[in-house]
Amino acid sequence: MVKEALLKKFGQRLIKLREERGLSQSDLARLSGKDRQNIYRIEKGLLNPTLFQLTELAEALKISVTELVNIE
Repeated sequence: MVKEALLKKFGQRLIKLREERGLSQSDLARLSGKDRQNIYRIEKGLLNPTLFQLTELAEALKISVTELVNIE
C-alpha cells in the first residue's frame, strides 16, 4: 500500500473510533496530550504519527495500539 493511502486509511480509522466514543477532535486532543490541529492532521492523512503518538491515542481511546492500527 502506498504511504499516502495508508495514512488516509488510518485517519479514517481514527475518526471512526473517535466518533464511536462521542469525542470531538478537541476532546481527543486533550485526552491524548496533543493539540487539536495535530489530531486534524493525523485524521486527514497529513501526519505520520510515531509509535509514541499511537500509544497516547490508544490510551485516550481506551483501546490497544493493535486495535487502533487495525485498518484491514
